[in-house]
Amino acid sequence: MDGQPGHIDQIKQINIGTVYRLIDQYGPISRIELSKKAQLAPASITKIVRELVDAHLVMETEFLDLGFRGRPATGLKLDSESWHFLCVSINLGSLILGLRDLSSTLIVEDVLPLPANKEKSFLDSIIDEIDAFFGRYQSRLERLTAISMTVNAIVDPTQGLIHSFPYYQVQELPIGEYLHRRTGLPVFLQHEITAWTIAESLYGTAKNCQNVIQMVIDEHVGVGVIIAGQTLHAGNRGVMEVGHIQAEPNGERCYCGNFGCLETVVGISHILSRAKRQLAMVPDSLLNGEPLTVESFCQAVNNGDTLAVDIIRDIGVKIGHIIAIMVNLFNPEKILMGSPLNASQQVLYPVISECIQQHALPAYSKQIELVPTKFNNSGTLSTVASVKKALYDGSLLISLMKG
Repeated sequence: MDGQPGHIDQIKQINIGTVYRLIDQYGPISRIELSKKAQLAPASITKIVRELVDAHLVMETEFLDLGFRGRPATGLKLDSESWHFLCVSINLGSLILGLRDLSSTLIVEDVLPLPANKEKSFLDSIIDEIDAFFGRYQSRLERLTAISMTVNAIVDPTQGLIHSFPYYQVQELPIGEYLHRRTGLPVFLQHEITAWTIAESLYGTAKNCQNVIQMVIDEHVGVGVIIAGQTLHAGNRGVMEVGHIQAEPNGERCYCGNFGCLETVVGISHILSRAKRQLAMVPDSLLNGEPLTVESFCQAVNNGDTLAVDIIRDIGVKIGHIIAIMVNLFNPEKILMGSPLNASQQVLYPVISECIQQHALPAYSKQIELVPTKFNNSGTLSTVASVKKALYDGSLLISLMKG
C-alpha cells in the first residue's frame, strides 16, 4: 500500500503532460478530439483540463469546427504568455541570456562576452550577468518558471553538474544545485548538441521519430543520438565524441593531443584553411579574389568550382564513413545534419549517402533519410528543449500547478 500514492501521482503526472502536449501540438482542439488522441475517458479529460485552466496554463477559445457545419466550437489552446523561463547558453568566450514564454516565443535576448577571468570565478561571472539581465528587463518579466542551460562541455544533466569545462578551468561544478538554491526554480542543464537533438525530435525535422542521429559540424564536431525516444547517455556526460575519431592517420595534431581527428579534417576553420592553401595551385578558382568564408565556399561548391567541389566531396567521404558505422550501431530512421555546410547539401549529401549505402548494413541503410536540421542552433533556441520535455512529461506542470 505504501507505493500506491506514488504510483497514482506518477500516472496523474503522465496524463497531465500528455494532455498539455496534445493541446500544444494540435490546439485549438476540442475536448472530444483531445479525449480520442490522449486515449483517456472524457471525465478524465474534463478534470485535467479544468486543473490546467484554473492554473492559467490552458485557455478556452472559439475555433471553426467543420464537423458542425462551420459553426464556431469551443476549443483549447495554451495560455503561455505570462509564463517565462530564463535561457542560458554558455559558449567559449560568450554567454547568451534570453527570456522566453512557455510557447518558446523569444521575449528578449542578449549576447555577452564571457572571458576566462582569473580574477572572478566562472560561477560568479554567470551569476553577476544573470542578475544584471534581470535588472535590465525587470519590467518585461512575468512569472518565472525555470532556468534552462546549455553548455558545450562534459555535463551530467541529471545532477545539474558540469564535469569538465577546460576553457574556464571548471571541474565538477554543481551549477544546477547552486542556481536552484539561489532562485528556488527548477534548473535544467544539458549539452548544447544533445539539447539541439532533443529540440529536433520534439518539434523539428525529426518530430515523431524514435531513432535519430544528429551530426553537428561547425568549428567542432559532435553527435546527438536518440534511441527508442530516449537520449543516449542522457544521464551521464552527454554526447559521443566522434570529432576525435581518427580520420587521417598522418593528419595534423588535434588540441586533444591525437593526430588526424575528424574535427581537424571537417571542422569549418580547417576546411577554409585547406582551401586557402590550395588556391595558389588553382588560379581560376571562383574562390580567388573573394573573402574566404564558409558561405563563399558553399556558393563556389554550388557553382561547380573544381577546387571547392573536390574538397567537399572528400569531406563527405570522411563524414559518410563515420555515419555508416553509427548506422550499423543504432539503426536510425533519420540522420540529421546541423552545419553551415548544409548550404552545399546538393553536392555534399549524395556523397555521404553513397558512403552509407556502401558501408552500412543494407537492412539498416535502405530506408534511411539524410536531412538538414530545422534549426540552426542560434541564440538560446536549444534551451527550449529541456523545458518542453519537462512540460510534456508533466514534471514541470505539476510544479507550476502547485504554485
